[in-house]
Amino acid sequence: KPLPTPSPIRDVLRIDHVPTPTIDSTHDRNNVLISAHYAGIQYPDFLQAQGLYQIKPPLPYTPGMDVVGLVVDKGSDVSDDRIRIGDRVYANTALCPSGGGGLGALAEMISVSSDAVFPVPDELHMSSVANLGRNYCAAYHSLKVIGNVGPGDLVLVDGASGGVGMASVELAKAMGAKVIAGVSRVDKGTLPSMAGADRVLCYGRDRETHKQFKEDVKAAAKEMGHPDGVSLIVDVIHGDLFQDALVSCIKPLGKICLVGFVAGQKPIKPGLLLIKEATVVGSLWGRWARANPIEFRNNMNEILNFMAEGKIEPRADNMFSFDDYVKAFELFEQNSGRGNTVICVKSDSAGNTNTISKL
Repeated sequence: KPLPTPSPIRDVLRIDHVPTPTIDSTHDRNNVLISAHYAGIQYPDFLQAQGLYQIKPPLPYTPGMDVVGLVVDKGSDVSDDRIRIGDRVYANTALCPSGGGGLGALAEMISVSSDAVFPVPDELHMSSVANLGRNYCAAYHSLKVIGNVGPGDLVLVDGASGGVGMASVELAKAMGAKVIAGVSRVDKGTLPSMAGADRVLCYGRDRETHKQFKEDVKAAAKEMGHPDGVSLIVDVIHGDLFQDALVSCIKPLGKICLVGFVAGQKPIKPGLLLIKEATVVGSLWGRWARANPIEFRNNMNEILNFMAEGKIEPRADNMFSFDDYVKAFELFEQNSGRGNTVICVKSDSAGNTNTISKL
């Protein structure tokens, strides 16, 4: 039975020692065994650990969708043309054929389907790609797969200091669009500015500040050559902001991508959407990626190339050791998560290859 209020995050997580996974010659022929160096943690991982996410795995489970490390073994069906032992790779556990909700990445060793593995360009530090799934895949899906954003478009991103928000700003700029970034407090504006936003505006936390934000966005859009409004909105906040401001900011026939509900879920009133002829679309990339693996792999390669070419600044904004893993989760408990949060996974100090540590 669910508790009326969630337990503190440090009370529901612990490090366990479990047998080291191996590649079974019969059942794991398409799998890759990765020695983890870095794992990404974001707001959905925190929510899931508290039982508040839409995907609720049976307990106990190992959290984490994103992992980066070195290939130490592989199945017989994985050719050297695709992946070699010793390669630096990124893996996304949500891409495994079973889906699984993106679990299991926070471990020293992980066995995953080769379909979920991507080579990391030599130009990039492994820590800088440890949040590709939670942040950049979510942003890319909204911007390109749903929004088809390109040069000349104007994109509005709320929650722009968070992981998906900053990734949306960076990717939209790399795609040639102009970007208005929205933040809840003025002091949160530094990160989206550094990520390349053309304007950073504050929407606050009440109806009056939402109304002012709406007027500020409209004025900024007009100044930037878009008097009818923004082309696409990436909404990770929702709550009252959606109806108070966002719907009024979209241009006729524009799209609003619902990525998250940090401020809670509120009913959507259809009246203004009808007048605007606007489309509201739920944006979940995992199902689409598994159904369209070739297209998704091309998208992933474009994101990695953006980073390797410097169109996106490769970064790890918050780094924690494996022993301090709980502090990474507490960032989101304290509403202090900004940008890319990464856990540096340490190897077993005793050198025991028969057991590994995992959350």
